[in-house]
Order: sequence, then structure tokens, then C-alpha cells
Amino acid sequence: MRLIILSSIAVAVAAWTSAAQAQTTPPAAAAASGDPALYVAKAGASDLYEIQSSQLALQKAAANEVRQFGQMMIQHHQMTTKQVIEAAHTAGMTPQPPTLEPPQQAMIQELQGLSGQAFDTAYLRQQRVAHDQALALHSDYATNGDNAALRRVAGQAVPIVQRHIDALRALPGGG
Repeated sequence: MRLIILSSIAVAVAAWTSAAQAQTTPPAAAAASGDPALYVAKAGASDLYEIQSSQLALQKAAANEVRQFGQMMIQHHQMTTKQVIEAAHTAGMTPQPPTLEPPQQAMIQELQGLSGQAFDTAYLRQQRVAHDQALALHSDYATNGDNAALRRVAGQAVPIVQRHIDALRALPGGG
């Protein structure tokens, strides 16, 4: 009986956590909509993580599909970085080179210590989280941002990130 109650509690907590994550915008995304420089920095960090983690995927992934996904991430995120920087310049800003945030650095470090199937599993898990955060960041700025050039670029990034999420779902273990 006690095991059933504990199992029920665990299921309820997991369901609540999943629902809460699906319904909330990460605080960083909401904060970035009011600050163009913060949006540029967070978008740059997001792209840099995608590029660096995907470069590791080209070296360490077991599955060819994961390496192909990684190659697409590198190409697309180099492009979106360029677009955000150009929009920032149009807005009269001088953005700093992108740098990883501490959680992204930790994710890269995790991937560096893995290879093969263990790498694939961790990489795909991280990609789901990173793309959900990127989608929230770009969607929020596209809707609420206060700089027209950056709003336009954020709006253009949204379908790209959504395509990445859809591609992830199609990968074995990426769902």
C-alpha cells in the first residue's frame, strides 16, 4: 500500500512538473524582451552552445542521424548568429562576441566526457532543453521586444528553431 501511494505521488509530481514546464516562459526569455542587449547576448549564447555541442556530435556521436542533425545545427546557428549581429548593428548596438552561460558550459563539459550511444543520449536530451529555451527566447522577443530590427530577426528565428524541434522528435531517442 505504501509503495502504491509513493508511486502515485511520484507520478503526480512528474505530471505537474511537465505541465508547469510546458506552460511557463523561462524567466530569462521574459527578461530579454525588455532589453535588446540581453536578447542579443542570450541569442548569441544559445547559438554558440548549439554550434559547440554539435561540433562535438560530429566527432563523438554513434548514430549517423545524430551527426547529420549536428551538421544542420552548426550551419543554421552560424546563420542565426550572423543575422542577430547584423540586426544589432542596424539597431546601433555593438554586440560582444557570444559567450556560453554557466549552464551551457556545464552541458558542454558533460558532452566532452561522453562518446558513442551515451553521447547521443545526452546530446539529444540537451538539444530538447536548449531548443525549448531558444524557442521561448525568440518567440518572446518577436512578440514583446522593443527593437524593430531585433524583433524581425527573432521572428525569423522562431520557425527555424521549431524545425529543429520537429527534427529532434523524428530522431530515434530524440522525442
